[in-house]
Amino acid sequence: MIMKPNTENNVNGFYPETEKTFADYTTYYANVRNLPKDVVPISIAGWAPDGWKGLEYKKLAPKKWFFDEWKKTGDNDFYVKNFKKEVLDKLSANDVWNELRKLSGGAPFALVCYEKPTDFCHRHLVAEWLDENGYEIKEFSK
Repeated sequence: MIMKPNTENNVNGFYPETEKTFADYTTYYANVRNLPKDVVPISIAGWAPDGWKGLEYKKLAPKKWFFDEWKKTGDNDFYVKNFKKEVLDKLSANDVWNELRKLSGGAPFALVCYEKPTDFCHRHLVAEWLDENGYEIKEFSK
């Protein structure tokens, strides 16, 4: 399923498969100001920074219990295992993609969290999961 920001093709909030005409991204809060103006930032963090006025999509946020444990231990394998089990395995990539597209008003979007591109972050797990399910998303770089 490929999405296109053309509301003429929108059928009950669902965008049929069409040629992709834009890119969707992941990024971090400090880089949001560098996104192209037509890209809608959507926070997927458990807690957005103070002052965040943008959109939020909590279904892709980590659960507090395993996030707190990971902060204590730094055990990335523990985090990945529990993020997949407690978050991704309970979701449909197709439903998530369509909800994000609807939230963005049909525009390209960027999933936003805290960590820099080279740091461990759940948005990279989300991007991998979406990619494995046929939805292309890449890290935005200025």
